[in-house]
Amino acid sequence: MKTIKLALALSAVLLSPLANADASKGDHTEALQLAVDHPTRSPANVARDKYRNPVATLAFFEVKPDSTVVEISPGGGWYTEILAPLLAAHGTYYAAHFPADSTSDYYKRNRAAFVEKLAANPIYNRVQLTDFAPDNSSAIAPAGSADVVLTFRNLHNWYSNGGDDGMVAIFKDFYKALKPGGVLGVVEHRLPADKMTGEWMKSGYFPQQLTITLAEKAGFIFDSSSEINANPKDTADHPGGVWTLPPVLRLKEQDKEKYLAIGESDRMTLKFRKPVTE
Repeated sequence: MKTIKLALALSAVLLSPLANADASKGDHTEALQLAVDHPTRSPANVARDKYRNPVATLAFFEVKPDSTVVEISPGGGWYTEILAPLLAAHGTYYAAHFPADSTSDYYKRNRAAFVEKLAANPIYNRVQLTDFAPDNSSAIAPAGSADVVLTFRNLHNWYSNGGDDGMVAIFKDFYKALKPGGVLGVVEHRLPADKMTGEWMKSGYFPQQLTITLAEKAGFIFDSSSEINANPKDTADHPGGVWTLPPVLRLKEQDKEKYLAIGESDRMTLKFRKPVTE
């Protein structure tokens, strides 16, 4: 009992002043900034903020402190470190990670690391862990419950395994989880239209127009795009694909300073909406 009380008390300390953020206000920039500045974030993740622009990105996707948000494939938890404290007091955060019953060693290893991360800090006590993988039948969240579904830099992986039909099926899963009027937010490495030739799928980049087309096939309405995460220095034609750039730096020391100077990839930031009436 003492352990539970201590954890709850620590959670309250970690959440303040986010716990007092007014979720009814129209402008949630302050609450988003507080979450981004939360002391539990790792320094390595904070260093990526200049490329990933989390405050502006989440604001564009209409994420609020009282939202119900589903993040698809949260990986090591870069956005978890922001969304968990943002939503802990007034909202709901579903982290749809690799399935618990997967036979893939990669899936099992990554999910286990994420579970360990959640267990290491009380700020994650209210994170609801669900399952997601292409062709997996588990619900990422209760149907019609989510205000926002988010996916960051995942489309190229899904498309390489399932093509057009596989991607439409995935978008339909997101559609099912959203409330009418809910938002699907997509950030992805952007393939220039003139580079959609040859083996472009191996590059890690993905075409913006194809994203829009496939989301619309799943029933979404394309709402708007933003250049928040654009990087004009990225030519999208690197010898090791998008992974040539930081943070991966696939070529290691070869031309390292050149790729560090470019920074992370040029990214499309797209907002779709589930129709209010069908």
